Amino acid sequence: MALLLLIHFALFSTLCFAADPSVFLDFKLSYITLSPLGVPQRVIAVNGAFPGPVVNVTTNYNVNINVHNQLDENLLMTWPGIQMRRNSWQDGVLGTNCPIHPKKNFTYRFQVKDQIGSFFYFPSLNFQRASGGFGPIIINNRNIIAIPFAHPDADIVLLVGDWYTKNHTALRTTLESGEELGMPDGVLINGKGPYRYNSTLVPDGIEYEIINVDPGKTYRFRVHNVGTSTSLNFRIEGHNLLLVETEGFYTTQQNFTSFDIHVGQSYSFLVTMDQNATKDYYIVASARFVNETVWERVTGVAILHYSNSKGPASGPLPVAPSDIYNQWSAMNQPRAIRQNTTASGARPNPQGSFHYGSINVTDTYVIQSLPPVRIDGKFRATLNGISFVNPDTPIRLADLHKVKGAYKLDFPNKPHDRTPHMDRSVINATYKGFIEIILQNNDTKMQSFHMDGYAFFVVGMDFGVWSENSRNNYNKWDAISRSTTEVYPGGWTAVLLSLDNVGVWNLRVENLDRWYLGQETYMRIINPEENGKTEMVPPDNVIYCGALQSLQKESQSSSAMALHCGNFKLFLTLAITILALYFHF
Repeated sequence: MALLLLIHFALFSTLCFAADPSVFLDFKLSYITLSPLGVPQRVIAVNGAFPGPVVNVTTNYNVNINVHNQLDENLLMTWPGIQMRRNSWQDGVLGTNCPIHPKKNFTYRFQVKDQIGSFFYFPSLNFQRASGGFGPIIINNRNIIAIPFAHPDADIVLLVGDWYTKNHTALRTTLESGEELGMPDGVLINGKGPYRYNSTLVPDGIEYEIINVDPGKTYRFRVHNVGTSTSLNFRIEGHNLLLVETEGFYTTQQNFTSFDIHVGQSYSFLVTMDQNATKDYYIVASARFVNETVWERVTGVAILHYSNSKGPASGPLPVAPSDIYNQWSAMNQPRAIRQNTTASGARPNPQGSFHYGSINVTDTYVIQSLPPVRIDGKFRATLNGISFVNPDTPIRLADLHKVKGAYKLDFPNKPHDRTPHMDRSVINATYKGFIEIILQNNDTKMQSFHMDGYAFFVVGMDFGVWSENSRNNYNKWDAISRSTTEVYPGGWTAVLLSLDNVGVWNLRVENLDRWYLGQETYMRIINPEENGKTEMVPPDNVIYCGALQSLQKESQSSSAMALHCGNFKLFLTLAITILALYFHF
Protein backbone atom coordinates (compact mmCIF):
# COMPACT_ATOMS: atom_id res chain seq x y z
CA MET A 1 0.00 0.00 0.00
CA ALA A 2 2.84 2.41 0.90
CA LEU A 3 4.45 1.62 -2.45
CA LEU A 4 1.23 2.51 -4.28
CA LEU A 5 1.05 5.85 -2.50
CA LEU A 6 4.66 6.62 -3.41
CA ILE A 7 3.91 5.84 -7.07
CA HIS A 8 0.82 8.03 -6.88
CA PHE A 9 2.70 11.05 -5.52
CA ALA A 10 5.60 10.56 -7.91
CA LEU A 11 3.31 10.52 -10.93
CA PHE A 12 1.42 13.54 -9.66
CA SER A 13 4.63 15.50 -9.28
CA THR A 14 5.96 14.78 -12.77
CA LEU A 15 3.00 14.49 -15.10
CA CYS A 16 1.29 17.46 -16.74
CA PHE A 17 4.30 19.77 -16.32
CA ALA A 18 4.19 20.10 -12.54
CA ALA A 19 0.44 20.60 -12.39
CA ASP A 20 0.22 23.68 -14.63
CA PRO A 21 -3.07 23.48 -16.59
CA SER A 22 -2.94 22.03 -20.09
CA VAL A 23 -4.98 22.47 -23.25
CA PHE A 24 -5.17 20.03 -26.16
CA LEU A 25 -6.14 21.13 -29.65
CA ASP A 26 -6.26 19.57 -33.09
CA PHE A 27 -5.47 21.73 -36.13
CA LYS A 28 -6.29 20.27 -39.52
CA LEU A 29 -4.90 22.45 -42.30
CA SER A 30 -6.60 21.97 -45.65
CA TYR A 31 -7.61 23.83 -48.77
CA ILE A 32 -11.08 25.24 -49.21
CA THR A 33 -12.52 27.47 -51.92
CA LEU A 34 -13.74 30.94 -50.93
CA SER A 35 -14.28 34.28 -52.66
CA PRO A 36 -13.34 36.91 -50.07
CA LEU A 37 -12.85 39.55 -52.77
CA GLY A 38 -15.46 38.17 -55.17
CA VAL A 39 -13.05 35.90 -57.06
CA PRO A 40 -13.10 32.15 -56.26
CA GLN A 41 -9.72 31.05 -54.92
CA ARG A 42 -8.11 28.32 -52.87
CA VAL A 43 -7.36 29.37 -49.30
CA ILE A 44 -5.81 27.50 -46.39
CA ALA A 45 -8.29 26.74 -43.62
CA VAL A 46 -7.73 25.46 -40.10
CA ASN A 47 -10.40 22.96 -39.09
CA GLY A 48 -12.42 24.12 -42.08
CA ALA A 49 -12.40 27.76 -40.95
CA PHE A 50 -10.71 30.83 -42.39
CA PRO A 51 -9.19 32.40 -40.36
CA GLY A 52 -8.38 29.62 -37.93
CA PRO A 53 -9.72 29.20 -34.38
CA VAL A 54 -8.47 31.22 -31.43
CA VAL A 55 -5.98 29.64 -29.03
CA ASN A 56 -7.25 31.07 -25.73
CA VAL A 57 -5.07 30.22 -22.73
CA THR A 58 -3.72 31.71 -19.50
CA THR A 59 -0.17 32.45 -18.35
CA ASN A 60 1.89 29.27 -17.77
CA TYR A 61 -0.59 26.95 -19.50
CA ASN A 62 0.88 24.00 -21.35
CA VAL A 63 -0.30 24.01 -24.95
CA ASN A 64 -0.53 20.85 -27.05
CA ILE A 65 -1.54 21.40 -30.68
CA ASN A 66 -1.67 18.38 -32.99
CA VAL A 67 -1.18 19.79 -36.51
CA HIS A 68 -2.44 17.62 -39.37
CA ASN A 69 -1.05 18.49 -42.79
CA GLN A 70 -3.83 17.97 -45.31
CA LEU A 71 -2.15 20.23 -47.88
CA ASP A 72 -0.20 19.04 -50.91
CA GLU A 73 3.15 20.41 -49.71
CA ASN A 74 5.28 20.51 -46.58
CA LEU A 75 4.06 22.46 -43.56
CA LEU A 76 5.30 24.02 -40.34
CA MET A 77 3.32 26.18 -37.93
CA THR A 78 5.02 29.00 -36.07
CA TRP A 79 3.90 31.05 -33.06
CA PRO A 80 5.63 34.46 -33.24
CA GLY A 81 5.92 36.23 -29.91
CA ILE A 82 5.53 33.01 -27.92
CA GLN A 83 8.99 32.77 -26.39
CA MET A 84 9.21 28.97 -26.13
CA ARG A 85 11.47 29.27 -23.08
CA ARG A 86 14.32 26.70 -23.31
CA ASN A 87 12.39 25.00 -26.10
CA SER A 88 13.28 26.18 -29.61
CA TRP A 89 12.33 22.65 -30.74
CA GLN A 90 8.73 23.89 -30.99
CA ASP A 91 9.36 27.14 -32.88
CA GLY A 92 8.13 25.90 -36.25
CA VAL A 93 10.67 27.29 -38.73
CA LEU A 94 13.10 25.36 -40.93
CA GLY A 95 16.20 26.22 -38.92
CA THR A 96 14.72 24.46 -35.88
CA ASN A 97 12.26 21.90 -37.25
CA CYS A 98 12.00 19.38 -40.05
CA PRO A 99 8.77 19.88 -42.01
CA ILE A 100 5.53 17.98 -41.58
CA HIS A 101 4.98 16.10 -44.82
CA PRO A 102 1.56 15.91 -46.54
CA LYS A 103 -0.84 13.46 -44.89
CA LYS A 104 1.28 13.48 -41.72
CA ASN A 105 0.88 15.21 -38.37
CA PHE A 106 3.00 16.59 -35.55
CA THR A 107 2.09 17.72 -32.05
CA TYR A 108 3.63 20.96 -30.84
CA ARG A 109 4.03 21.03 -27.06
CA PHE A 110 5.05 24.25 -25.36
CA GLN A 111 4.38 26.34 -22.28
CA VAL A 112 3.34 30.01 -22.43
CA LYS A 113 5.71 30.65 -19.57
CA ASP A 114 5.44 34.06 -17.90
CA GLN A 115 3.64 35.64 -20.84
CA ILE A 116 0.41 37.55 -21.42
CA GLY A 117 -1.01 39.36 -24.43
CA SER A 118 -2.09 39.22 -28.06
CA PHE A 119 -0.35 37.08 -30.69
CA PHE A 120 -1.16 34.97 -33.76
CA TYR A 121 0.00 31.76 -35.43
CA PHE A 122 0.58 30.98 -39.10
CA PRO A 123 2.24 28.48 -41.48
CA SER A 124 5.88 29.47 -41.98
CA LEU A 125 6.81 27.62 -45.20
CA ASN A 126 6.44 28.24 -48.90
CA PHE A 127 4.66 31.62 -48.69
CA GLN A 128 1.59 29.81 -47.31
CA ARG A 129 0.51 32.65 -45.01
CA ALA A 130 -0.48 34.56 -48.17
CA SER A 131 -3.25 31.94 -48.59
CA GLY A 132 -4.31 31.79 -44.95
CA GLY A 133 -3.69 29.23 -42.21
CA PHE A 134 -3.44 31.98 -39.58
CA GLY A 135 -5.40 32.56 -36.39
CA PRO A 136 -5.23 34.48 -33.08
CA ILE A 137 -3.60 33.59 -29.78
CA ILE A 138 -4.78 35.16 -26.52
CA ILE A 139 -2.80 34.68 -23.31
CA ASN A 140 -4.82 35.91 -20.34
CA ASN A 141 -3.49 37.11 -17.01
CA ARG A 142 -3.77 34.92 -13.97
CA ASN A 143 -6.50 36.14 -11.61
CA ILE A 144 -3.98 36.99 -8.90
CA ILE A 145 -2.39 39.70 -11.08
CA ALA A 146 -4.45 42.78 -11.83
CA ILE A 147 -4.45 44.31 -15.30
CA PRO A 148 -3.59 48.04 -15.39
CA PHE A 149 -7.03 49.14 -16.58
CA ALA A 150 -10.67 48.40 -15.86
CA HIS A 151 -11.57 44.97 -17.15
CA PRO A 152 -13.22 45.35 -20.58
CA ASP A 153 -16.73 44.07 -21.18
CA ALA A 154 -15.51 41.75 -23.94
CA ASP A 155 -12.63 40.99 -26.30
CA ILE A 156 -12.86 41.55 -30.05
CA VAL A 157 -10.18 40.01 -32.31
CA LEU A 158 -9.46 41.51 -35.72
CA LEU A 159 -7.05 39.84 -38.15
CA VAL A 160 -6.31 42.40 -40.86
CA GLY A 161 -4.01 42.04 -43.83
CA ASP A 162 -3.44 42.74 -47.50
CA TRP A 163 -4.71 40.03 -49.84
CA TYR A 164 -4.12 38.79 -53.36
CA THR A 165 -6.63 36.84 -55.42
CA LYS A 166 -3.72 34.72 -56.66
CA ASN A 167 -2.85 31.88 -54.29
CA HIS A 168 0.51 31.51 -52.59
CA THR A 169 1.96 29.19 -55.22
CA ALA A 170 1.33 31.74 -57.98
CA LEU A 171 2.80 34.52 -55.84
CA ARG A 172 5.91 32.40 -55.24
CA THR A 173 6.30 31.92 -58.99
CA THR A 174 6.08 35.68 -59.51
CA LEU A 175 8.89 36.32 -57.02
CA GLU A 176 11.06 33.54 -58.38
CA SER A 177 10.75 35.01 -61.88
CA GLY A 178 12.36 38.22 -60.64
CA GLU A 179 9.24 40.37 -60.38
CA GLU A 180 7.81 42.21 -57.39
CA LEU A 181 4.31 41.19 -56.28
CA GLY A 182 2.78 44.54 -57.08
CA MET A 183 -0.29 46.09 -55.51
CA PRO A 184 -2.53 43.69 -53.54
CA ASP A 185 -6.13 43.18 -54.64
CA GLY A 186 -7.58 44.29 -51.31
CA VAL A 187 -7.51 44.01 -47.53
CA LEU A 188 -9.36 41.36 -45.53
CA ILE A 189 -10.73 41.78 -42.02
CA ASN A 190 -11.22 38.40 -40.30
CA GLY A 191 -11.04 36.71 -43.68
CA LYS A 192 -13.78 38.84 -45.23
CA GLY A 193 -13.75 41.52 -47.88
CA PRO A 194 -14.86 45.15 -47.57
CA TYR A 195 -18.32 46.48 -46.87
CA ARG A 196 -19.63 48.11 -50.06
CA TYR A 197 -18.80 51.66 -49.12
CA ASN A 198 -18.02 52.44 -52.78
CA SER A 199 -19.98 50.79 -55.59
CA THR A 200 -17.13 51.31 -58.07
CA LEU A 201 -14.34 49.81 -55.97
CA VAL A 202 -16.30 47.08 -54.17
CA PRO A 203 -18.39 44.61 -56.20
CA ASP A 204 -21.81 43.58 -55.01
CA GLY A 205 -22.20 40.40 -52.97
CA ILE A 206 -18.95 40.60 -50.94
CA GLU A 207 -19.31 39.16 -47.43
CA TYR A 208 -18.00 41.61 -44.84
CA GLU A 209 -17.31 41.45 -41.12
CA ILE A 210 -19.85 42.83 -38.62
CA ILE A 211 -18.79 43.58 -35.04
CA ASN A 212 -21.77 43.75 -32.66
CA VAL A 213 -21.50 46.11 -29.68
CA ASP A 214 -23.68 47.72 -27.00
CA PRO A 215 -23.78 51.44 -26.17
CA GLY A 216 -21.60 52.52 -23.26
CA LYS A 217 -19.59 49.32 -23.05
CA THR A 218 -15.79 49.14 -23.38
CA TYR A 219 -14.21 46.49 -25.60
CA ARG A 220 -10.62 45.36 -25.97
CA PHE A 221 -9.80 45.19 -29.68
CA ARG A 222 -6.88 42.83 -30.33
CA VAL A 223 -5.67 43.77 -33.81
CA HIS A 224 -3.08 41.80 -35.80
CA ASN A 225 -1.56 42.54 -39.21
CA VAL A 226 -1.35 39.03 -40.72
CA GLY A 227 -0.82 40.26 -44.28
CA THR A 228 1.87 39.65 -46.86
CA SER A 229 3.78 42.92 -47.06
CA THR A 230 1.61 46.02 -46.60
CA SER A 231 1.56 48.34 -43.60
CA LEU A 232 -2.01 49.30 -42.66
CA ASN A 233 -3.62 52.22 -40.91
CA PHE A 234 -6.38 51.08 -38.54
CA ARG A 235 -9.24 53.32 -37.42
CA ILE A 236 -12.84 53.21 -36.24
CA GLU A 237 -15.11 56.00 -37.40
CA GLY A 238 -16.10 58.31 -34.53
CA HIS A 239 -14.18 56.38 -31.86
CA ASN A 240 -10.82 56.78 -30.13
CA LEU A 241 -8.32 53.94 -29.75
CA LEU A 242 -6.74 53.75 -26.29
CA LEU A 243 -3.49 51.81 -26.73
CA VAL A 244 -2.86 49.42 -23.80
CA GLU A 245 -0.70 46.50 -25.00
CA THR A 246 1.63 45.40 -27.76
CA GLU A 247 2.77 41.79 -28.23
CA GLY A 248 2.66 40.87 -24.57
CA PHE A 249 3.63 44.10 -22.82
CA TYR A 250 1.43 46.80 -21.35
CA THR A 251 1.98 50.31 -22.69
CA THR A 252 1.36 53.69 -21.18
CA GLN A 253 -2.20 54.53 -22.14
CA GLN A 254 -2.52 56.96 -25.05
CA ASN A 255 -5.48 57.87 -27.25
CA PHE A 256 -5.20 57.74 -31.02
CA THR A 257 -7.74 58.44 -33.76
CA SER A 258 -5.90 55.99 -36.03
CA PHE A 259 -2.91 53.70 -35.69
CA ASP A 260 -0.31 52.24 -38.07
CA ILE A 261 0.07 48.47 -37.78
CA HIS A 262 2.91 46.94 -39.74
CA VAL A 263 3.19 43.39 -41.04
CA GLY A 264 3.43 40.88 -38.20
CA GLN A 265 2.57 43.36 -35.44
CA SER A 266 -0.15 43.01 -32.80
CA TYR A 267 -1.77 45.70 -30.66
CA SER A 268 -4.57 45.92 -28.11
CA PHE A 269 -6.82 48.97 -27.81
CA LEU A 270 -9.64 49.81 -25.44
CA VAL A 271 -12.57 51.33 -27.32
CA THR A 272 -15.55 52.73 -25.44
CA MET A 273 -18.84 52.75 -27.30
CA ASP A 274 -20.89 55.90 -27.65
CA GLN A 275 -23.73 56.00 -25.12
CA ASN A 276 -25.92 57.90 -27.57
CA ALA A 277 -25.05 56.19 -30.84
CA THR A 278 -27.95 55.69 -33.24
CA LYS A 279 -26.22 54.24 -36.31
CA ASP A 280 -23.47 51.91 -37.44
CA TYR A 281 -19.85 52.98 -38.01
CA TYR A 282 -17.01 52.01 -40.32
CA ILE A 283 -14.00 49.98 -39.15
CA VAL A 284 -11.17 50.62 -41.64
CA ALA A 285 -7.75 49.12 -42.38
CA SER A 286 -6.14 50.81 -45.40
CA ALA A 287 -2.74 50.68 -47.09
CA ARG A 288 -0.19 53.02 -45.57
CA PHE A 289 2.94 54.74 -46.98
CA VAL A 290 1.77 54.35 -50.57
CA ASN A 291 0.10 56.56 -53.14
CA GLU A 292 -3.40 56.27 -51.72
CA THR A 293 -5.05 57.44 -54.94
CA VAL A 294 -3.52 54.51 -56.81
CA TRP A 295 -3.90 52.06 -53.90
CA GLU A 296 -7.48 52.99 -53.03
CA ARG A 297 -8.74 49.45 -53.53
CA VAL A 298 -6.31 48.19 -50.85
CA THR A 299 -8.79 49.03 -48.11
CA GLY A 300 -10.63 46.74 -45.73
CA VAL A 301 -13.94 47.89 -44.27
CA ALA A 302 -15.97 46.18 -41.54
CA ILE A 303 -19.05 47.45 -39.72
CA LEU A 304 -19.33 48.37 -36.05
CA HIS A 305 -23.00 47.56 -35.39
CA TYR A 306 -24.67 49.01 -32.32
CA SER A 307 -27.49 47.01 -30.73
CA ASN A 308 -29.66 50.15 -30.83
CA SER A 309 -28.64 51.18 -34.35
CA LYS A 310 -31.30 52.81 -36.45
CA GLY A 311 -29.35 52.96 -39.67
CA PRO A 312 -26.32 51.69 -41.62
CA ALA A 313 -22.91 53.29 -41.87
CA SER A 314 -22.87 55.77 -44.74
CA GLY A 315 -20.87 58.52 -46.33
CA PRO A 316 -17.11 58.65 -46.91
CA LEU A 317 -14.69 56.56 -44.89
CA PRO A 318 -12.86 58.23 -41.98
CA VAL A 319 -9.83 60.02 -43.34
CA ALA A 320 -6.43 58.35 -43.13
CA PRO A 321 -3.37 60.30 -41.91
CA SER A 322 -2.20 62.83 -44.49
CA ASP A 323 1.53 62.48 -43.82
CA ILE A 324 2.44 59.82 -46.39
CA TYR A 325 5.06 62.12 -47.87
CA ASN A 326 6.28 63.23 -44.44
CA GLN A 327 7.43 60.03 -42.79
CA TRP A 328 9.30 62.02 -40.15
CA SER A 329 5.89 62.91 -38.79
CA ALA A 330 4.62 59.33 -39.11
CA MET A 331 7.58 58.04 -37.10
CA ASN A 332 6.41 60.06 -34.11
CA GLN A 333 3.72 57.47 -33.44
CA PRO A 334 5.96 54.43 -32.82
CA ARG A 335 8.43 56.65 -30.99
CA ALA A 336 5.64 57.63 -28.59
CA ILE A 337 4.92 54.05 -27.52
CA ARG A 338 6.17 53.60 -23.99
CA GLN A 339 6.20 50.67 -21.63
CA ASN A 340 3.97 50.91 -18.55
CA THR A 341 6.80 50.42 -16.06
CA THR A 342 4.56 50.24 -12.99
CA ALA A 343 2.17 47.58 -14.32
CA SER A 344 2.67 43.90 -13.62
CA GLY A 345 2.79 41.67 -16.65
CA ALA A 346 2.66 37.91 -16.33
CA ARG A 347 4.56 38.09 -13.03
CA PRO A 348 3.70 40.21 -9.98
CA ASN A 349 6.83 42.38 -10.35
CA PRO A 350 6.49 45.61 -12.38
CA GLN A 351 7.47 45.52 -16.06
CA GLY A 352 10.03 48.26 -15.38
CA SER A 353 11.96 46.26 -12.78
CA PHE A 354 14.52 45.18 -15.42
CA HIS A 355 16.77 48.24 -15.74
CA TYR A 356 17.97 47.59 -19.27
CA GLY A 357 19.40 51.08 -19.72
CA SER A 358 22.14 50.53 -17.14
CA ILE A 359 23.47 47.22 -18.52
CA ASN A 360 26.72 47.19 -20.49
CA VAL A 361 26.35 46.06 -24.10
CA THR A 362 28.52 43.02 -24.87
CA ASP A 363 28.11 42.92 -28.67
CA THR A 364 26.71 45.14 -31.42
CA TYR A 365 25.29 43.89 -34.72
CA VAL A 366 24.45 46.24 -37.58
CA ILE A 367 22.14 44.35 -39.93
CA GLN A 368 21.45 45.98 -43.28
CA SER A 369 18.67 45.01 -45.68
CA LEU A 370 18.88 45.86 -49.38
CA PRO A 371 16.50 45.54 -52.35
CA PRO A 372 16.51 42.17 -54.15
CA VAL A 373 19.22 41.42 -56.70
CA ARG A 374 20.21 38.54 -58.95
CA ILE A 375 22.50 36.04 -57.22
CA ASP A 376 23.62 33.08 -59.32
CA GLY A 377 20.74 33.82 -61.66
CA LYS A 378 18.13 33.82 -58.87
CA PHE A 379 16.10 36.76 -57.54
CA ARG A 380 17.23 37.05 -53.92
CA ALA A 381 17.25 39.50 -50.99
CA THR A 382 20.04 39.88 -48.44
CA LEU A 383 20.95 40.86 -44.89
CA ASN A 384 24.56 42.07 -44.66
CA GLY A 385 25.09 40.78 -48.17
CA ILE A 386 23.95 37.22 -47.37
CA SER A 387 20.77 35.65 -48.72
CA PHE A 388 19.96 32.87 -46.28
CA VAL A 389 19.53 29.30 -47.51
CA ASN A 390 17.67 27.04 -45.10
CA PRO A 391 19.71 24.09 -43.83
CA ASP A 392 18.76 20.56 -44.84
CA THR A 393 19.24 19.52 -41.20
CA PRO A 394 17.88 21.82 -38.45
CA ILE A 395 20.66 23.57 -36.57
CA ARG A 396 20.34 22.12 -33.05
CA LEU A 397 19.70 18.61 -34.38
CA ALA A 398 22.87 18.98 -36.41
CA ASP A 399 24.71 20.04 -33.24
CA LEU A 400 23.47 17.15 -31.13
CA HIS A 401 24.25 14.56 -33.80
CA LYS A 402 27.55 16.20 -34.79
CA VAL A 403 26.53 16.77 -38.41
CA LYS A 404 29.34 18.72 -40.04
CA GLY A 405 28.77 21.47 -42.59
CA ALA A 406 25.06 21.91 -41.88
CA TYR A 407 25.55 25.66 -41.32
CA LYS A 408 28.21 28.28 -40.65
CA LEU A 409 28.73 30.41 -37.53
CA ASP A 410 30.04 33.34 -39.53
CA PHE A 411 27.23 35.85 -39.96
CA PRO A 412 29.00 39.25 -40.07
CA ASN A 413 28.32 41.78 -37.33
CA LYS A 414 28.18 44.62 -39.85
CA PRO A 415 27.72 45.07 -43.60
CA HIS A 416 30.74 44.36 -45.78
CA ASP A 417 31.53 45.70 -49.21
CA ARG A 418 31.44 42.38 -51.00
CA THR A 419 29.43 40.60 -53.67
CA PRO A 420 26.06 39.37 -52.37
CA HIS A 421 25.90 35.60 -52.05
CA MET A 422 23.69 32.79 -50.74
CA ASP A 423 24.80 30.95 -47.63
CA ARG A 424 23.78 29.30 -44.34
CA SER A 425 25.43 31.89 -42.12
CA VAL A 426 24.21 32.02 -38.51
CA ILE A 427 24.95 34.48 -35.67
CA ASN A 428 27.19 32.95 -33.00
CA ALA A 429 25.69 34.70 -29.96
CA THR A 430 26.90 34.48 -26.37
CA TYR A 431 24.64 33.09 -23.67
CA LYS A 432 23.79 35.75 -21.05
CA GLY A 433 25.18 38.46 -23.31
CA PHE A 434 23.38 41.79 -23.64
CA ILE A 435 23.44 42.84 -27.27
CA GLU A 436 22.56 45.82 -29.41
CA ILE A 437 21.08 45.19 -32.85
CA ILE A 438 20.81 47.99 -35.40
CA LEU A 439 18.31 47.21 -38.14
CA GLN A 440 19.25 49.38 -41.11
CA ASN A 441 16.64 49.42 -43.88
CA ASN A 442 18.28 50.38 -47.16
CA ASP A 443 15.41 48.80 -49.08
CA THR A 444 12.70 50.94 -50.68
CA LYS A 445 9.82 49.57 -48.56
CA MET A 446 8.70 49.70 -44.95
CA GLN A 447 9.91 46.53 -43.26
CA SER A 448 9.05 44.63 -40.09
CA PHE A 449 11.83 42.72 -38.34
CA HIS A 450 10.92 39.86 -36.01
CA MET A 451 12.93 37.83 -33.49
CA ASP A 452 11.67 34.43 -32.34
CA GLY A 453 12.23 33.35 -28.74
CA TYR A 454 12.59 36.87 -27.37
CA ALA A 455 11.16 40.30 -26.77
CA PHE A 456 13.58 43.19 -27.31
CA PHE A 457 13.59 46.80 -26.13
CA VAL A 458 13.00 49.23 -29.00
CA VAL A 459 15.28 52.03 -27.84
CA GLY A 460 15.57 54.19 -30.93
CA MET A 461 14.59 54.81 -34.54
CA ASP A 462 15.42 57.50 -37.04
CA PHE A 463 16.11 58.19 -40.70
CA GLY A 464 19.55 58.14 -42.26
CA VAL A 465 22.49 55.90 -41.39
CA TRP A 466 22.98 54.83 -37.78
CA SER A 467 26.20 55.89 -36.08
CA GLU A 468 27.59 55.52 -32.59
CA ASN A 469 26.40 59.06 -31.85
CA SER A 470 22.83 57.81 -32.38
CA ARG A 471 23.05 56.18 -28.96
CA ASN A 472 22.82 59.61 -27.35
CA ASN A 473 19.12 59.65 -28.24
CA TYR A 474 18.23 56.14 -27.07
CA ASN A 475 15.32 55.68 -24.66
CA LYS A 476 17.01 54.03 -21.67
CA TRP A 477 14.06 54.14 -19.25
CA ASP A 478 10.70 53.01 -20.63
CA ALA A 479 11.20 51.65 -24.16
CA ILE A 480 8.52 49.21 -25.22
CA SER A 481 9.35 45.49 -25.29
CA ARG A 482 8.07 43.54 -28.26
CA SER A 483 9.11 40.90 -30.79
CA THR A 484 8.30 42.71 -34.06
CA THR A 485 9.38 46.26 -34.89
CA GLU A 486 9.02 48.50 -37.92
CA VAL A 487 12.04 49.90 -39.76
CA TYR A 488 11.30 52.79 -42.09
CA PRO A 489 12.83 52.79 -45.59
CA GLY A 490 16.03 54.79 -45.50
CA GLY A 491 16.05 54.55 -41.72
CA TRP A 492 17.13 52.44 -38.77
CA THR A 493 15.72 50.95 -35.59
CA ALA A 494 17.87 50.01 -32.59
CA VAL A 495 16.92 47.25 -30.14
CA LEU A 496 18.54 45.84 -27.00
CA LEU A 497 18.29 42.17 -26.16
CA SER A 498 19.24 40.07 -23.12
CA LEU A 499 20.31 36.61 -24.32
CA ASP A 500 18.85 34.43 -21.57
CA ASN A 501 16.86 31.94 -23.69
CA VAL A 502 19.06 29.09 -24.91
CA GLY A 503 18.33 27.66 -28.35
CA VAL A 504 18.38 28.63 -32.01
CA TRP A 505 16.12 31.57 -32.85
CA ASN A 506 15.02 32.99 -36.18
CA LEU A 507 15.70 36.67 -36.95
CA ARG A 508 13.82 37.69 -40.08
CA VAL A 509 12.07 40.32 -42.11
CA GLU A 510 8.39 39.55 -41.51
CA ASN A 511 7.29 40.88 -44.92
CA LEU A 512 6.69 37.62 -46.74
CA ASP A 513 8.22 38.65 -50.07
CA ARG A 514 11.56 39.61 -48.53
CA TRP A 515 11.57 36.69 -46.08
CA TYR A 516 10.93 34.23 -48.92
CA LEU A 517 13.80 35.73 -50.92
CA GLY A 518 16.29 35.20 -48.10
CA GLN A 519 16.17 38.08 -45.61
CA GLU A 520 16.63 36.03 -42.47
CA THR A 521 19.24 34.37 -40.31
CA TYR A 522 19.36 32.54 -36.97
CA MET A 523 20.89 33.37 -33.63
CA ARG A 524 22.52 30.35 -31.99
CA ILE A 525 22.66 30.75 -28.20
CA ILE A 526 24.28 27.84 -26.34
CA ASN A 527 25.07 27.44 -22.66
CA PRO A 528 28.59 25.90 -22.57
CA GLU A 529 27.83 24.53 -19.10
CA GLU A 530 24.48 23.03 -20.09
CA ASN A 531 23.14 20.71 -17.39
CA GLY A 532 19.63 20.16 -18.67
CA LYS A 533 18.21 23.20 -16.92
CA THR A 534 18.64 25.89 -19.58
CA GLU A 535 17.66 23.89 -22.68
CA MET A 536 15.18 21.07 -23.09
CA VAL A 537 16.14 17.88 -24.86
CA PRO A 538 14.52 17.19 -28.25
CA PRO A 539 10.90 16.02 -27.88
CA ASP A 540 10.15 12.34 -28.21
CA ASN A 541 8.21 13.03 -31.42
CA VAL A 542 11.00 15.02 -33.11
CA ILE A 543 11.03 14.74 -36.90
CA TYR A 544 14.34 13.95 -38.60
CA CYS A 545 15.40 15.03 -42.07
CA GLY A 546 18.47 15.93 -44.12
CA ALA A 547 21.59 14.15 -42.93
CA LEU A 548 19.54 12.50 -40.16
CA GLN A 549 16.75 11.18 -42.37
CA SER A 550 17.70 7.59 -41.56
CA LEU A 551 16.68 8.18 -37.91
CA GLN A 552 13.12 9.00 -38.88
CA LYS A 553 10.57 6.35 -38.08
CA GLU A 554 8.54 5.17 -41.04
CA SER A 555 5.29 6.72 -39.81
CA GLN A 556 5.78 10.44 -39.26
CA SER A 557 2.96 11.14 -36.88
CA SER A 558 2.34 12.11 -33.31
CA SER A 559 -0.78 12.81 -31.35
CA ALA A 560 -1.63 15.00 -28.42
CA MET A 561 -2.40 13.26 -25.14
CA ALA A 562 -6.01 12.24 -25.14
CA LEU A 563 -6.80 13.37 -21.61
CA HIS A 564 -6.81 16.85 -20.12
CA CYS A 565 -4.35 17.04 -17.23
CA GLY A 566 -7.07 17.35 -14.59
CA ASN A 567 -9.02 14.44 -16.03
CA PHE A 568 -5.86 12.37 -16.19
CA LYS A 569 -5.21 12.97 -12.51
CA LEU A 570 -8.77 11.94 -11.65
CA PHE A 571 -8.33 8.80 -13.73
CA LEU A 572 -5.00 8.07 -12.02
CA THR A 573 -6.48 8.56 -8.56
CA LEU A 574 -9.33 6.16 -9.33
CA ALA A 575 -6.86 3.59 -10.69
CA ILE A 576 -4.66 3.81 -7.60
CA THR A 577 -7.74 3.51 -5.35
CA ILE A 578 -8.95 0.40 -7.14
CA LEU A 579 -5.50 -1.16 -6.93
CA ALA A 580 -5.28 -0.33 -3.23
CA LEU A 581 -8.65 -1.97 -2.57
CA TYR A 582 -7.59 -5.00 -4.60
CA PHE A 583 -4.40 -5.50 -2.57
CA HIS A 584 -6.23 -4.76 0.70
CA PHE A 585 -8.68 -7.58 0.12
